[in-house]
Amino acid sequence: MAKYRQLAEKFIDDIRAGKLAVGDRLLSLRQFARQHGVSLSTAVSCYAELESLGWLVARPKAGFFVAPKRLVVGHPEWKPFESRVAVLSGQHCHASALNGPLGTSRLFLEETSQRALESSFRRAMKRAAAGLSRYPAPQGEAALRAALAGHFGQCGFALDDDELVITHGCMDAVKTVLEVCTRPGDAVAISSPCYNGLLEVLSQLSLRIVEIPSLEEGIDLDQLEHHLRLGTVQAGLFCTTHMNPQGLTMSMAQKQRLAQLANRYRVPMIEDDVYLELAHHQHVPLPAAYHDEGGFVIWCGSVSKSLSPSYRLGWCRPGRYFQPVVQRALGVPTLMQLALADFIEVGAYARHLKRTRYRLAEHKRHYLDYLARYLPVGSRISQPDGGLVLWIQIPGLDAGALGTAAELAGLDIRVGGLFTASDRYRDCLRINIGFPFDESVQRELQTLIKLVGMTPPPRE
Repeated sequence: MAKYRQLAEKFIDDIRAGKLAVGDRLLSLRQFARQHGVSLSTAVSCYAELESLGWLVARPKAGFFVAPKRLVVGHPEWKPFESRVAVLSGQHCHASALNGPLGTSRLFLEETSQRALESSFRRAMKRAAAGLSRYPAPQGEAALRAALAGHFGQCGFALDDDELVITHGCMDAVKTVLEVCTRPGDAVAISSPCYNGLLEVLSQLSLRIVEIPSLEEGIDLDQLEHHLRLGTVQAGLFCTTHMNPQGLTMSMAQKQRLAQLANRYRVPMIEDDVYLELAHHQHVPLPAAYHDEGGFVIWCGSVSKSLSPSYRLGWCRPGRYFQPVVQRALGVPTLMQLALADFIEVGAYARHLKRTRYRLAEHKRHYLDYLARYLPVGSRISQPDGGLVLWIQIPGLDAGALGTAAELAGLDIRVGGLFTASDRYRDCLRINIGFPFDESVQRELQTLIKLVGMTPPPRE
């Protein structure tokens, strides 16, 4: 067991034994590291583990404290299955016009960040000058690419700004790369369950899929390698950090192996990393692309989840597929790019992320406590260490019927069947936790609990 987990378990034992009480202030990270004779990075990992598990609360400018006691709830079960090539039928489409806080995975943008963005846009207007009369460069503005490279470099992921291509969001990057790397009828390996927006893109491109089972540490890479060895799949498409909808994060060993498989079999792996920076602590994990040596891991991201979906601004590191990706790029609005570059350069983005991570950890605790208290006995809820969603499994639930009832009641949720081409996850649903746990959210959750109780079990 890793040293940081050993220390975390000792901490939990001390709380259970009454040696530490709710609200007790803990040592600073540096004090903790000195006391236990470990590195600062080990101390950070220990506190991050405790925070993600709900035992520790970080308060800006105040320190770390023992978190309030929570009801214990189990994690969702990931049942094994044999992955096979499947054709998408369209059941993943979500056509509802509802736009409630529990439905779409998105972040509530608080006022401080809004004001900082407004200032960045004003400065960008002056900075753009005559450039606003020109079409945007296909690869993207040099200022934004340099800002992004510097930003992720500070997180330990070294990038060359010339490697990046600016896109109209992450989905645009994913779709472009799929068009470059595959042909209609090809099979693409995905995680199961898989974000329904990705399934929709795959369907639009007439691609087949191979669903790879989820595991606690990520996905079943043995099954993925089996298909790579047989030549069953022509590409892979995976969210590797704070996955949507299941909330899992691939371990570092898994990410490293995923990159190795891509290079060994010379099969492109598209990494959808829109949730990378939304850890519920201050430690940002490295992507699988960090371990890529031959350019077969194509890293895609955006600010749609970490800042605002309205900007439709993302990026891609296409690796060995750089030229065909750039050739398909039409350019992203110059002013939008320069505003984001400024937002990063002046430190506003880093400050925004720090506040956001703290808030999301708070949101998660509130949502989990409420759901654990009022959902039927035996319900299981994901307890992710980052991201914007919770995956809920309720034994005996007919999620399809719940979705119909929710639509009639004006409740915006996502049911399990949207995230697969199979008949799995019929007792599951996904909710967004990106909004504050206020009265409006509590009313939505009350409606959800009521509908769960009224929904009849599925017919055998």
